[in-house]
Amino acid sequence: MYLEENKNVGVSTRNQRLAAIHSFFRYLQKKELPCFGQCSEILAVTFKKKPPTVMSYLSIDEMKVLFSVPDTKKRKGLRDLAILTVLYETGARVQELIDLTPSHMSIDGETPYVELRGKGNKVRRIPIAAEVAVILRRYMDAFHIRPGNGSLFTNQQGEKLTRVGVQYIVSKNLGLAEQKVPGLCKRKITNHSFRHSKAMHLLEAGVNLIYIRDFLGHSSVTTTEIYAKTNPDIKRKILTENNLVAGADSHYGTKEKEDLLEWLKNSL
Repeated sequence: MYLEENKNVGVSTRNQRLAAIHSFFRYLQKKELPCFGQCSEILAVTFKKKPPTVMSYLSIDEMKVLFSVPDTKKRKGLRDLAILTVLYETGARVQELIDLTPSHMSIDGETPYVELRGKGNKVRRIPIAAEVAVILRRYMDAFHIRPGNGSLFTNQQGEKLTRVGVQYIVSKNLGLAEQKVPGLCKRKITNHSFRHSKAMHLLEAGVNLIYIRDFLGHSSVTTTEIYAKTNPDIKRKILTENNLVAGADSHYGTKEKEDLLEWLKNSL
């Protein structure tokens, strides 16, 4: 309570600090037996449940409006469009976008792609649409960017973009999109929302979670399942399909009941 009320510390940070304290007293409990009881009392302090985070993402129509905003007749507008489309098309984390260099891409062949270097230095090759490859070529030509190890996206000083810089570009264009279509974005949208949006759109298109996991670079499909649990349309679709399969006059057997209860428990 003290950390949250007086130090303005969030639930996650509070739990991280408590985990460190627990780790120390588990060690002390083994080394100093006379302190066993006191250590047990400290280890009994429970972690606080964190309210579920509301995932923010844009619909396909909202993405189309956003992509129509940058003025591509100007170099800065062309750069903004390239950043926005690459963020969405590849589902890149912002650091992965910032670390991109021209050598990480192949945009002149029949199957254009971008190589992203994620957590743990894991590399994944993401195919991109021909339209995105065209935008990247136009951007690189306008800024005279040639193959090499320099950053693909830079600021006005020619320096590597920062997280704050990318968010500024996202927020600026979102503001312009809302002027064009009032009430367009009712949720807080960050650079990470493009990643969420791409995952949601793949899921709505019927792409298997295993492929979405590999596309996003998640280490476990459990992390990816949050998208299925968040999207109400996916839940509605699954429930409707189950209802149609069951039929009005049919009855669930024991196995079907157990499977449905297990799905409801894990997904809703």
